[in-house]
Formats: sequence, C-alpha cells, structure tokens
Amino acid sequence: MSITPPRDRTRLGTRTRLVHAGRDPSQQHGFVNTPIYRGSTVLYESYDALKHRRAEYTYGTAGTPTIRSLEAAWTELAGAAGTVLTPSGLAAITVGLLSCLKAGDHLLVTDSAYRPTRVFCDGFLARFGVETTYYAPTIGAGIADLMRGNTAAVLTEAPGSQSFEMQDIPAIAAVAHARGVCVLMDNTWATPLLFPPHARGVDIAIEAGTKYLSGGSDLLLGLTSANAQYWPALRRTFDLFAMCAGAEDVFLALRGLRTLPLRLREHGEQALALARWFQGRPEVARVLHPALPEDPGHAIWSRDFLGSSGLFSIILKPCPEAAVAAMLDGLELFGMGFSWGGFESLVIPFDCASYRTATAWTPEGPGLRIQVGLEDLDDLTQDLEAGFARLRAAS
Repeated sequence: MSITPPRDRTRLGTRTRLVHAGRDPSQQHGFVNTPIYRGSTVLYESYDALKHRRAEYTYGTAGTPTIRSLEAAWTELAGAAGTVLTPSGLAAITVGLLSCLKAGDHLLVTDSAYRPTRVFCDGFLARFGVETTYYAPTIGAGIADLMRGNTAAVLTEAPGSQSFEMQDIPAIAAVAHARGVCVLMDNTWATPLLFPPHARGVDIAIEAGTKYLSGGSDLLLGLTSANAQYWPALRRTFDLFAMCAGAEDVFLALRGLRTLPLRLREHGEQALALARWFQGRPEVARVLHPALPEDPGHAIWSRDFLGSSGLFSIILKPCPEAAVAAMLDGLELFGMGFSWGGFESLVIPFDCASYRTATAWTPEGPGLRIQVGLEDLDDLTQDLEAGFARLRAAS
C-alpha cells in the first residue's frame, strides 16, 4: 500500500492533516483505518519477482501496510524525509545515535538527558569506542568550546525530562552544522506539534510514542525521524537491527494520532493551571515549567515552542523524606509510575544529583515530577491539598 499525501496538504491545518495523514481508504476496501497486518513471510508472484525483490513489501521486518501508514503520517507531521518505528522510546534514541556514530567518535550529550540515555552512552557506546562528554543544558552557542576534531554528534533534549532546563536548539544546531556535526533531539515533551524539530535545525528527532501518541498508557513505541541528509543512514541502521515495533502498538498509535492535538492541548492547559496553583502553595519553593514567565527558560520557550504539554516539576521546601512519602502514599488521583502522556495524572519523586556530571543539582528541597492527566482540575487540587496536609503533619 503506497501512502502518498496530496500535493497541497501543507496548506491544511494541523488537525486536518492528522485526521487524514497516513491512511488511504481506497486501498483497504473503503474502511477508514489501516488494519493490523501481522506477518513475517511475504509471497511473491513469480520467480523473477522473488529474485529481484519486485514487491512493495518483501519481508515483515522491512515493513507492513500498518507500519508504513504510521511512518508516512509521522514523517509528514515532523517535516522529515523519513521515519522508522521502534519498540520503545529508548530504542528510538539508540537507533538514532548509532546512525551517526562510529568507533573513535566523540559525542556531546546534555546533562539533563533522560537517564537511560546516559546509561546507553556510558555503557554500550563506551564499549565500542565512542567517548561521551556531558554539557550544561543552557550552554547554547557556547557548545563550540566543547567541540573536538572527532565530535560527530550532539544530543539535545528540551526541556529536560525532570529538571526542565530549556536548550537553545537553533544556536546549538548552527554551531554543530558549521562543523559538520549531527544534531539529535529527544522531542518527547513537545512532540512535533509544539516544537517542529527539523524546522529548528534538528537532523534526527526522537519521540517516545509511548507517551502522548498513545494517550492511554497501553503501548510501547518509539519514532525516529531524519532530514534528507541523515535519512539514508537512519534507515540503513534500522534495517541492520530489524528493531521492529509490534503491529498492535502501531495500530493503537495510529488511532491516537487522530486525537493528539486535542489531547495535547488539554494536557497543556491543565498543567499550566496546576503549575500556577503550585506557585501559590507555601510548601513549594519553585515550579519548573518553561511556559511560566518566571521560569529561566521562558524566553527560549516563547521563541521556539508553539505550546506546552502536561509534564513539569516542582521543588518542595526542605522537609523529611517521610513527609514526602506520607503526601504521596495517600494520594487518590495521582498514581506513582515512571511514565507520562496518558489520560491519568501521575507523580514521582526525583533527584538528579547522583548522575549529573557537568552541572550540580542542588535544589532547596525534594523534587516531584507531575504528569497532569484529563481529570477535573478541582478534583486534582483537592487531592493535592490533602497531600500537603499530610506532608505538614509529618514534617
């Protein structure tokens, strides 16, 4: 099944494009959605077709109509030359890095990166002769001072997934491209709807579809897209690993894609309202949310981003760990779990101090990361008010 978007689709609004991208009912007997294609073996019509691989689909690891639909839709949304799908967000990061690195290369990674990314760099990449240097997230064009003759890539993440520092992606990209260095970005917080990565200078963009693309906390998926320069290397690397996503997960992601703008907008509005509520709480020292005017990264966010999503952090005033535990253990509407982007609200405690290497993490008190779901905001604040009462009682 060939997915060819209409020539004039770029003139349409984002919501319209996402309703129609990556599907062609005329090639699926009129049914609206691309069905789930499961399979490994593809049959050829003749000896000659088999010998010369004359078929749109050749083997399960090379893609199916279901996979092709999501690849095409995400490529269109991200403004990329192509996209590959992986079975997790971390897999999307690793295939992106392996597409532009080789033994002897030097890699620059933001100190605020997703922690499993650091584990991959310090473990797997180090074993194969790639050296990683971590840099301050707010370095901007100053990253030029860290560039070496063998620097091959810079990995960015904006904002940081726990500490929420903003990065000046266009400035970093300008420095990197002047030296022929690849720029990668973990864009999971914003998605291409709120930060169009390739239009801002990113060569390889990474998304954990597990989060907002799913919307239901019920799938694992990664998406890695690339511009024209890096797309051949990305596709070649992906094919070497055959790191395929599951058919059911891809189908669920396609379904989530159609409502992504509406859900993301609601998550963002709810989170911003709750962030402002936290600013008025006496138990809270700081709120880490780049859409707040008081945030140190607000100017960059205002310049480069088209909105904000449902994830942010708060720093509590000094209090014992037992008080934080009392607060969290009694919450009724906020679950404790290591993900976000679903319909339900979540909270986790965090502390970056143990693994930061380029910057010091010295907050006033304990940190909490908040994922704001789709519940009624009044109910969420009442749940938190009761939690703060438990925190004060245990302090």
